[in-house]
Amino acid sequence: MKIFRCPVSWIGLLFLVSCSFPVPSEQVQVQVERVISGNTLEVRDLSASGSALKRVRLIGIEAPDLQQNPWGNAAKQQLERLIEGQTLLLEWDIEKEDGYDRQFAYLWRDGKLVNEELIAGGYVLAAVRSPNLKYDRRFTQAQEQARIMGQGIWDFQTPLRVHPSDFRQNRP
Repeated sequence: MKIFRCPVSWIGLLFLVSCSFPVPSEQVQVQVERVISGNTLEVRDLSASGSALKRVRLIGIEAPDLQQNPWGNAAKQQLERLIEGQTLLLEWDIEKEDGYDRQFAYLWRDGKLVNEELIAGGYVLAAVRSPNLKYDRRFTQAQEQARIMGQGIWDFQTPLRVHPSDFRQNRP
């Protein structure tokens, strides 16, 4: 009887194969209670009865500070317009919370990724932050298109001149 010997262990092979398939995303249906800024909102989980409000920070975007006129308010108002009166889906990535008691999530409306829509309209910047990289390629492409077209903060006449994080660091 001949024994078959494989140089790669079956467990290792199984692990490699399983890593090549996308992991199903966890999503939950929510109702937006309030938009705080161009990248932060409060939601109520519709799958849990009597659930408390949760603060959510949208993954992959950096909104201008509300004090960065007119871009901060424009980002907030556009987010309000996109999601007003809608039941939405939150989707998580690897890291689910930040250090400010907010959940990190992607926001879906009618099959469209709201995070990406804000970038494509030039209301916010794409912000690559590991380990939450699921849609970074889409976000980078949307930002490049907005920049080329001079949309919003990329407007050729009145562009956003200070990155939001630099603006917040330099404020008294």
